[in-house]
Amino acid sequence: MQVDPESLDEYIEAHAAVWPDMLRALAAAGWTNYSLFARPDGMIIGYVETDDYTTAQDRMSATEINAQWQAHMSRLFAAGGSFDTGQVRLAEIFHLEDQLANLG
Repeated sequence: MQVDPESLDEYIEAHAAVWPDMLRALAAAGWTNYSLFARPDGMIIGYVETDDYTTAQDRMSATEINAQWQAHMSRLFAAGGSFDTGQVRLAEIFHLEDQLANLG
C-alpha cells in the first residue's frame, strides 16, 4: 500500500492506538500475527497469518467498524488509494523453516 509520505507520521500514530473495536474485529475475523511496516517514502507492507485470507478479508469487509476505520484512514493514502484498493499480495519465495525441514 502507499500512504502519502506527508501523512506517514499521522498514519503511524493512528496505528499506535488502533480503535479497540477494530482490534477485536480483526481477531474475530481470523487475523493473527498481523503487523504493518512503513518505509519513509510511505510504502506500507503488511504481514498477516490466517487459515483463509479471502474469508478473513471478507469477514472484515462486512463489519461496520472496518468501514469506519477505512473511511477515517483513506485521506492518508496516496491519491486514489486505500487499504481495500491499494494492497497487492506478495508471493512468498523463501521460508527458512520450510527449507530446513526439506533437508531432512
